[in-house]
Formats: sequence, structure tokens, C-alpha cells
Amino acid sequence: MVTSRTFKPSGSSDANFYRLFDLLCLFLAFQLSSLIYSFTFNAAYMVAVLFVAVAYMYCAELFSAYRSWRAGKFRSMVLCAWGSLTIAFLCLFVISFMFKFTETYSRIGLGVWFLCSTLFLYTWRLTVFLYKRNRRKLGMNLRNVAIVGATESGAYLFTEIDNNDELGFKFKGFYDDRKPERLSNKLAINSVEGSIQTAVDAAKAGEIDILYIALPLKAEKRIADILKQLGDTTVDVHIIPDFLLSNLIHARIEHVGEVDTLSVFESPFIGAHEFIKRTEDMIVASLILLLISPLLVVIAAAVKITSKGPVIFKQDRYGLDGKKIKVWKFRSMSVTENSAVVTQATKNDARVTPLGGFLRRTSLDELPQFINVLKGDMSIVGPRPHAVAHNEEYRKKVDFYMVRHKAKPGITGWAQINGWRGETDTLNKMTKRVEYDLHYIKHWSLWFDIKIIFLTIFKGFKNANAY
Repeated sequence: MVTSRTFKPSGSSDANFYRLFDLLCLFLAFQLSSLIYSFTFNAAYMVAVLFVAVAYMYCAELFSAYRSWRAGKFRSMVLCAWGSLTIAFLCLFVISFMFKFTETYSRIGLGVWFLCSTLFLYTWRLTVFLYKRNRRKLGMNLRNVAIVGATESGAYLFTEIDNNDELGFKFKGFYDDRKPERLSNKLAINSVEGSIQTAVDAAKAGEIDILYIALPLKAEKRIADILKQLGDTTVDVHIIPDFLLSNLIHARIEHVGEVDTLSVFESPFIGAHEFIKRTEDMIVASLILLLISPLLVVIAAAVKITSKGPVIFKQDRYGLDGKKIKVWKFRSMSVTENSAVVTQATKNDARVTPLGGFLRRTSLDELPQFINVLKGDMSIVGPRPHAVAHNEEYRKKVDFYMVRHKAKPGITGWAQINGWRGETDTLNKMTKRVEYDLHYIKHWSLWFDIKIIFLTIFKGFKNANAY
């Protein structure tokens, strides 16, 4: 394995302490629950404790529960811990049920253990959080922060610093050499404290602990000069090039031999994430198909009876990495267009059958796509697949359009539950849909998928723009 000479993974210096303390909380909670409910600790319970501990640690790592407290909100950290704990106990119950040894455990005892663990995990985190926050309020453990470059990315960074007191940052100001009219319009003219050289001198004098460089990449010579001067200081330096602010898709460091590379466009579903996403798809799709199988039979019969043509319409779409897939739908039109030119359905479209109109408005025509999910062509959550003809049209008009294919197309998605579903008769509608799709890919997590699935139940099936 090649060790990066340029980049190092970030992490919390307290992370190992947090991991050990979490494990201690789980074991102490178990001991307390055994005293409260008076059940006997035996080999079976030992296996349960070890299983929950391993499952909890796995989920906690997956949800980044041990990231730096300076860089995350307390509520998010607690929710990550509680979510990991809940999943660990659910896995214990499921496996116990599958292998038929639920009678070995006291259900009330396990319930008490879960509640005690929840309380312990919250209490120790709250104690540490209050301790650190009070120290920062007293002016202790604060770090002086400055931003070189009054740019949009610099303004965005300042907003994050200003809105998150728990970061423990004391903002010293912006520093830039450019004239006021060239600065970001998101900043007031008087927000610039001085020139870039002033910031460098302040860093050398020990007045700045962290310096963020938010200059555009074309200023590489200026950046190189700043870094050379800061090499004579102990200040922490971070670079935020303008283009990185909005265009990176799950950026990470890769190594080609001894050369470090920074990914710009990359799928979030790599390694363990791919396994988690596929497991989620298989479980959810199987359960839904089991529940809706009678409905599928009824709809199929209705389509066959009410109009001529096949029950299932298979249309070419672009899937993961832009490869063509066959997407299944209940036929809702009198035609089955799948050529180089596909006309989107519009209001009062004569091609749509009476039953088809109802199916399209309620999204029932898309139910066969759960079979696509089981086949591996689609996902439960992801950008909606467009007809190949529409892809070829809009990829030339919408920036980063094809980046949405870094994820499998989904039955539902972040764009759909936010109202960008149905006909895209204007360029703005497609641009907004792509914007939401890219937001989903950038911020993907298991919790984000669960949120989208939950919201789909309430507002994702019907839409005024679906004809």
C-alpha cells in the first residue's frame, strides 16, 4: 500500500477515545440492565453483547460518528450514535428470529439494555459537548481563522463558520489584494481586513492558527508564493479552489504508484457503500413486490382488457455509467415509442389511454421497475431514468448532466419529491431536476435514502406535472 506523500486522511484526534467509551457504555448498560431485570449472564448473552458491539461499531464507522467534533453538529453526532445502536439491535432481533433462539433472551431485558445504552451514549456525549462549549465561551481552546480570497467559496466558508459556534473558530477576517469591484458580491467591501501579505505576516506573528486559501486555480503562482512564505510558520493551511466548491462529486484521494490524484467526478457507491446500497435495494424491493403482487396482477389485467398492445412496455434508458438498460413500465399509451426521437407526454395527450392517465398520475405505471431493481439495473432511490433521446438532447444543454449517471437510476429520487417530476417542457425544469440529482449524489447516505423513501410515501406518488 502506498502512503500518500501529499495528502493525509482527516480525522478526530479523540476518535479512538470515543470508540472505546462507546464500547464501555454498551457493556455498562448491559450490566445495569441485568441488575434491573435480574437475568442471568451466560454464553448466549455474551454472544449477544459481542454481536451488538461489532454491529454498532460497523454502523458508527459507516455513518462517520467519529468525525471531528469541531466539524460536526452535536445533534448529528447523537443521531448517528442512536441510529447505529438501533440498527445493531434490530440486526440482533432479526438474526435471533431467523435462527429461532429468541426464547434464549429476555425481550424485556434486551429492551432495558437498549434504553440504557441510548441514555449512556447521549449522556457522555452531552457532557463532553458542554465541557468543550463552555471552554470555548471562556475563550479557551479557540482557534483564530482567516480566509485569503474574498471569493464566493470564501464567502460560503465564512457562512459555515459563522453559523456553527461549536467549531470553536474565531474569525479574524478576509484578506485580498484585488480591487473592491472584483470581490464577491456576497461580501461587504469593509469585510476585507487587509492584503494577502498582511495575512501572511499575521500568521508569522502567531496571530492566525488556521488559514484558508480560497483563490481561483488560475492564481496558482500567487498560491505557490503564499505557501512558500507560510512554510516558515506553524499555521494550518487549507486550500479551497473555487471550482471545488460546487463541482466535486464524492472527492477522495487516490494513488497511482507514488502519484496522488484527487477525484473530481466519482460514484459514491464504491466498496462497502456499493454493498450497502445493493443490500438496501434487494431488501426494500423484495418486501414491496411481496406486498404489491396482488395489485400488479390487477393492473396487468386492466391494461390488457382496456387497450391493445403489450402489458409491459420496455424502453431504452441510460443506467449506471451511461450504459443502456431496459426499464419496465405498465403500458400507459396507445404507442410504444423507443426510437431516436421520443415525444414527452403532455397535458391531454391523445396517446395516453384513459387507464394510462390514471396510472401515470399516481406513478402506478412504474411499479414493474421494482423488478429492474432486483435485476440490478436500477435502485430504489436515485436520479430518474430519462429516455435515451432526451439524454442526448439535454446533455448538450445542461452542465454536468451526465454526472447524474454516477448512480443507478431510481424509482424515486430527491428531485421527484421536491416537485421536479413529470414533463420537462422547459430547459429550466430539466436544469433544476439535474441540480437536485447531483445534490443527491454528492450527499448520499443510507439515512438520506431512508428519508427520501419516507417522503415518497406522502408526496412522491402524485404530481401535477405527470401526464
